[in-house]
Amino acid sequence: MSKIVIVMPAYNEAENIGKMIEALFNEEFPKIKDTEMHLLVVDDYSPDKTGDVVKTYQQKYKNLHLLQKQKEGLGWAYIRGFQYAVNTLQADAVMEMDADFQHPPRFVKPMVEAYLLGADYCIGSRYIKGGSVPKEWAFFRKAISFLGNLFIRIVLTKFKIHDLTTGFRLTREKGVLDQIDLDHLMEPTRFAYKVDLLYQSIKLSKKTVEVPLEFASRTMEKSKFNPKEMVSTFKVAVILGIKDKQKLIKFGTVGFVGYLINAFFLNFFSKSGFPEWASWGLSTELAIINNFTLNNLWTFKTDEIKGIGNIVKKFLQFNFTSLGALLIQTVLGTIGVYFLGPDKRQLLLPFIIVFVVLPYNYLMYTKVIWKKK
Repeated sequence: MSKIVIVMPAYNEAENIGKMIEALFNEEFPKIKDTEMHLLVVDDYSPDKTGDVVKTYQQKYKNLHLLQKQKEGLGWAYIRGFQYAVNTLQADAVMEMDADFQHPPRFVKPMVEAYLLGADYCIGSRYIKGGSVPKEWAFFRKAISFLGNLFIRIVLTKFKIHDLTTGFRLTREKGVLDQIDLDHLMEPTRFAYKVDLLYQSIKLSKKTVEVPLEFASRTMEKSKFNPKEMVSTFKVAVILGIKDKQKLIKFGTVGFVGYLINAFFLNFFSKSGFPEWASWGLSTELAIINNFTLNNLWTFKTDEIKGIGNIVKKFLQFNFTSLGALLIQTVLGTIGVYFLGPDKRQLLLPFIIVFVVLPYNYLMYTKVIWKKK
């Protein structure tokens, strides 16, 4: 039986936390079968005595837990909660949930069901069919929420995921959460930590599922989200977006250098009287040697191939996988020159490289040579 722990930060939530505990333990948890449900409330010694309210309810519910610590910010509340849930409570999965009813308790069950059906990462989504934001929100707030989420989707190029700023999520511990360095998430004192955590969780998850969420308005007080939180969130998204594409940018740069070498020697060999097939073949092989060397020393530096024996072995393997690129470029180039004429040779080369060779090479390099996702 899986053990799922809901981690719920609750700073100054004395008016909400009792109602939330009653709703979960009396109404929602009994509906969830074949799962051991727990609630861990993380309280930063709230001045309104939120912790005391939880302690009172602990006498009634054995699966209710309280973690009290010094105030560090929302991110650290979740981080410490995750660590306690995994290390002390031995959770198989953890769920992020607010204490103010913006995440209605009735949506816990469908999230757990998605997990039980094999999802490693479940996202409560406001922007898929069945999900929504509060109707009473002003147009400006709805626009900020939608456009902010769209911005992060574009920057991280996660178009298959519709809600990247939601705080209602469930994460499998084995294979996902246990692979994340929680102590070093970006901006752990702000809401922005959620973007980093989500980004890493999606990359590690073999199966990510979005579950509809009807986001609700706070029942007490005002939202703690403000312009500073927004700027911080966008900053983290941009940094992660660049980091995520760093390897691809390096690969493209190396490919461009290879193209220049290819173009120079193609022109040199053809003017030196080499047969058409030899000009294309030799110039391509020189570009391959360049690409292997620079990619090994720069693009895939963290996985750099070392040792003479390993380098020779991998270079031969690299040449073998690049044989496809060599054949593609030689065949398409020769055919192109035959139909379009020698004067179109330099126009054919970039077209063949960008649309055919580059995608093929990136696939081979990452899947076969350096074996990265």
